[in-house]
Amino acid sequence: MRAKLLFAIALAGLLAAPLPAVSRPVTASQTLQRACAGRDGWSDPAPPQRIFANTWYVGTCGISAVLVTSPQGHVLIDAGPAEAADTVAHNIVAAGFRLADVRWIVMSHEHIDHAGGLAALKRMTGARLAALPAAARVLESGQVPADDPQSAWLKPFPAVAVDQRLRDGETLAVGPLRLTVHATPGHAPGSTSWTWTSCGQRADCRAMAYVDSVTALAAPGWRFADHPAYVAAFRASLTRIAGLPCTLLMTPHPGSSDLFERLAKGPPPPAPGACRAYAAQGRAKLDEALAKEAKAQQRPAP
Repeated sequence: MRAKLLFAIALAGLLAAPLPAVSRPVTASQTLQRACAGRDGWSDPAPPQRIFANTWYVGTCGISAVLVTSPQGHVLIDAGPAEAADTVAHNIVAAGFRLADVRWIVMSHEHIDHAGGLAALKRMTGARLAALPAAARVLESGQVPADDPQSAWLKPFPAVAVDQRLRDGETLAVGPLRLTVHATPGHAPGSTSWTWTSCGQRADCRAMAYVDSVTALAAPGWRFADHPAYVAAFRASLTRIAGLPCTLLMTPHPGSSDLFERLAKGPPPPAPGACRAYAAQGRAKLDEALAKEAKAQQRPAP
């Protein structure tokens, strides 16, 4: 009951009240890695932690949500599943920011584990939602269509109105913030990646890259080999990801980029090859998926 009351206060924009312990920012002695040890569920609560300068991790132990902040307003990237929306909202407030100052919400891809909480967080913050057209059509229906390789696995999620349809390469501006959207279809048809610059003290800057999943996954009955245009787009996305401005990589599943492990050592140093290595992993997985499909086709019928 007390936690619900405190959350209601936070929603009203009052930041003075204490929050549940799980939502307090981590300290030097309690990193996200330690807080989430042995837990990587989509809704397992995690504390917020600064990633670098004005960029904060506000997601769960298993699913990323990233807040990019400025005195003129903030941008939230990804929302987690519907069950994690309260944790993301708590973490934004616990990190010292007002929910009402979130101006835009954007996303990585249109699956329940990343988009399920969008509708709730949009209501909580009053923010506008922006997405590429391929993702927007799914967000507004809450139903993943058959052209998604994983559609047979995915449950519906709460539909949410998209306020702005973005063009590939467009820049989303909030005060001094400039986030560039990159269409990187493959893991999902609407897969989206984001880049921006965050600067700390003494002009110590990072080329921040929140890059969507690059894992080639298909539910039974969907074969990549049957969709050559999709495979070609996937390969083009991987080439594009390899060339993104990228010295600090983040991903929708934090474990895919070892984010917690890197944060446990302090502010991550520049890693110019991070996106190239991540794209190479994606190419290897796609080649592996195609090889498995070809091998399965060669097996004699029982």
